Amino acid sequence: MQSVTLIADSGATKAEWCLVNNGRKRTIFTQGISPYFLSTQQIIELLQKELLPSLKKVTVEEVHYYGTGCANPANAASIKKALKKVFPEASIEVNTDMMAAARAVCGHEKGIACILGTGSNSCYYNGKKIVKNSPGIGYVLGDEGSGAFLGKKVVQYYMYDTFDEDLRARFDAKFLTNKLEILDNVYKKPLANRYLASFAIFLADNRGHYMIENILEDGLNDFYFQHLCKYREVWTHPVSFVGSVAFGFKDVLQELCNSYEFELGTVMKNPMPGLITYHKDTQ
Repeated sequence: MQSVTLIADSGATKAEWCLVNNGRKRTIFTQGISPYFLSTQQIIELLQKELLPSLKKVTVEEVHYYGTGCANPANAASIKKALKKVFPEASIEVNTDMMAAARAVCGHEKGIACILGTGSNSCYYNGKKIVKNSPGIGYVLGDEGSGAFLGKKVVQYYMYDTFDEDLRARFDAKFLTNKLEILDNVYKKPLANRYLASFAIFLADNRGHYMIENILEDGLNDFYFQHLCKYREVWTHPVSFVGSVAFGFKDVLQELCNSYEFELGTVMKNPMPGLITYHKDTQ
């Protein structure tokens, strides 16, 4: 029987699990776990069905779980209870996606850690714990710099007929939608934040056009101004990022860091490689 560490990075739609054993790694994907929508028993059943079949002949000694909704103590307790049921012999740690980002990009060093994915978040991390966190107020009021925020800007340009003829034609060819369908998806259907974030790909596909660059620079600058400038430590410690938006538009992040006189640290698409390194160094 092998003894391993299991690291999990879970969103609401997809969870990545990495088995680490003497430097060897194996990745397993399951459905995401949102404790807002799944009971403890449903989480147990999901893990038994989708995760355990891949863990035969393996003894899990440690589980480090990072996930959405875990800032809520009741949610964290529910997930910990489920993991303890599935892995009764293992030590269990449950933490937030913000802590995953901080440990992944900062390791054991001090720094500003940011998430720029479907949503956005940031914190000052002192090498051991999150000391300050800029409060998130959700995609309707905030989430500056996120995929939902940038996608909303793309939709606004389309709905207000701000795009020039060329960009409008590209938009129509890419998304095959119309104004009524967009309004229906945003105001009547669930998960509008994910729907809006799906339009952010239009920015990546059309780099170089002045309107696209304006949306990117303004949208990411809003994140710097509203969040990063609130940390006095931002001028003395590196600013690092995790997330698809950060990874895709790293050049814009660098330009803004230059403008604000911040030091750009690490930029990762997802936190798992950094978490593997962190827990290896912690052992």
